[in-house]
Amino acid sequence: MSNQQSCGCSGGPRLIFACSGAADVGEIADNAARKLTREGKGRMFCTAGLGGRISGILKTTEAAERVLAIDGCPLNCVKSSLEQAGFTAFKHLQVADLGLEKGKSPATEESINKVAARAAQMICS
Repeated sequence: MSNQQSCGCSGGPRLIFACSGAADVGEIADNAARKLTREGKGRMFCTAGLGGRISGILKTTEAAERVLAIDGCPLNCVKSSLEQAGFTAFKHLQVADLGLEKGKSPATEESINKVAARAAQMICS
């Protein structure tokens, strides 16, 4: 991505793997990752591809400058997917750590922006 350098990072891509689960916090995590992609902070990548051990997704992840996992709920499916695929060098954001509780946190612009702001700090630092 040509605008991917907006954080001042260089090298390989900055990848964002997000929960896209059925709960409200999964929707927030997913939308936050999409927002960061639109803003050029990183690129949302396929979490399901990690679980499916898709070779191209694994190779791109191995080459990434930075990797961020955004989990919606305490089950930490994204974190677990990365770890089970053999990745350990990534940052992890748990939406619950920002005070958003599963089943009680509608995917409002405010909550999405809150998660996206914290995620941007993590992937750009």
